[in-house]
Amino acid sequence: QVQLVESGGGLVQPGGSLRLSCAASGSICSIYTMGWNRQAPGKQRELVAQISNGGTTNYADSVKGRFTISRDNAKNAVVYLQMNSLKPEDTAVYYCNLRCWVSSAVYWGQGTQVTVSS
Repeated sequence: QVQLVESGGGLVQPGGSLRLSCAASGSICSIYTMGWNRQAPGKQRELVAQISNGGTTNYADSVKGRFTISRDNAKNAVVYLQMNSLKPEDTAVYYCNLRCWVSSAVYWGQGTQVTVSS
């Protein structure tokens, strides 16, 4: 069983910044990708960013140049999402996830609300 705990959401004005954190614990597979998806009201959940064991990153076009995903090299299975130049359209519940390469199992966090509004 794998548990993911997110933190760092909140209310921020347009143009502001937030940093989300996600820590996984439990029986974590050896090769995995961690990432963030988001879901806005009335919309489908979409990929925001992801990072592999080897550090390869992938971003949605809508956040490229504004968001940065990173790993904590001192801690296993901890990732961050630095969000800069936030826009009202970034408002959503952000979900951390861990995807195991071999088993294809996917684990999700409970989600953290990010609201961008003046």
